[in-house]
Amino acid sequence: MLFHLTVVYLLLEFGRPQDLVPILAPLHLPGLVTVLLALALTLRRRIDLSDKQTRLVVLLLALMALHVPLAVNNFRALMGLKNMLFTFLVYLGIAISLDTLPKIRTLITPWLGVHLLLAIHGIAKHGQGVGGFLGDENDFAMTLNMVVPFSFFLAFSERNQAKKLLYMGLTFVFVLANIFSFSRGGFVGLLAVGICCWLRSPKKLRSAVVIAALGLLVSLYAREGYWERIQSGWEQGVSAGTGEDRVYMWKFAWRMFLDNPVIGVGQENFPVRFAEYEGEERLYGVTRIWRVAHSLYFTLLPELGFVGGFIFFRILYWIWRDLIAIRRPTPQRFKEARNMAPTILSYAYAMEASLIGFLVSSIFISTLYYPNFWVTMGFVVALRRIVTLEPSRGADAMASNKDRIAPRGGHEG
Repeated sequence: MLFHLTVVYLLLEFGRPQDLVPILAPLHLPGLVTVLLALALTLRRRIDLSDKQTRLVVLLLALMALHVPLAVNNFRALMGLKNMLFTFLVYLGIAISLDTLPKIRTLITPWLGVHLLLAIHGIAKHGQGVGGFLGDENDFAMTLNMVVPFSFFLAFSERNQAKKLLYMGLTFVFVLANIFSFSRGGFVGLLAVGICCWLRSPKKLRSAVVIAALGLLVSLYAREGYWERIQSGWEQGVSAGTGEDRVYMWKFAWRMFLDNPVIGVGQENFPVRFAEYEGEERLYGVTRIWRVAHSLYFTLLPELGFVGGFIFFRILYWIWRDLIAIRRPTPQRFKEARNMAPTILSYAYAMEASLIGFLVSSIFISTLYYPNFWVTMGFVVALRRIVTLEPSRGADAMASNKDRIAPRGGHEG
């Protein structure tokens, strides 16, 4: 039950049928499924909080709870805490319910499918997302950057030619939808994803050819004016346009952090407190009050302070450690893990590149409280548990799968 509820939540939250079909909006389907998830976790009578990331998120929630009575706008702080608590429940659902590789493979199929629908919608709407946290074109591009590595690496691990072509086709559609978004930050994030995919690919020459071919195809189908827009971003830098606007916001975000360095001003309170720091200063005579900081990092520091920043980067550290444990199990304890399934390394590389795409894209957008990062962290924790804690069960579960991923440094086929 927990596994199925997790799948349903991800499809609802990322597919967002409630935004496409307005009659569904009053039902609050993602919230309803989250409540059911909480009940399913409670019925287990044992919620595993042993993972470092899980404990750190609990600390982050405690910090956010402290802000509810302290923040200037208590209601916004309370809603921020509620949303983060719901996201934490989803993370737990993923980390706990994905306890075998077949379950991960079962989830990845609809996960790619719902992103395909998002991409098609974005292309049809000229880069517009479906709504919610996917409504803005920059957020939409960031989400696509995070799914590109999954289809890319699965294409290389799959020996069935039809499936290989299918995954490559998905990669092309995801990249094309990113281009249709006209997001310059999304383009920078996509470059970071491409570099990471090439560096982690077991077949460098073939990967370089595929990435170049994808780039050529996408350039042929890019919307008119796209490359001029990307070039304008480099030319303007921080002296004009959205670059100048972001630096203007970041300047006051840094001042806000310096005035509240320990625990910050509280979640969702940067827009509330911005007027205190902007004063009479106006960029081109227009105030930016009630606007977000347009950066994950310049949201994190002023809102949650040094404590919140330390917790977040500590979470990143343990994610990195988990990815190392997945990729490089010690021969004595994890010798079965190398042969557990052909897609283990593909998943690990995909998750790593996905997180890099998120972190780079989020330099320019406020994504701290979006579900993207926390969902992917759940994937990492679940895969690490399967590989390092129960390799024998995972090996038995996948014994019928005869495919093998090429080892790092393997010769070109």
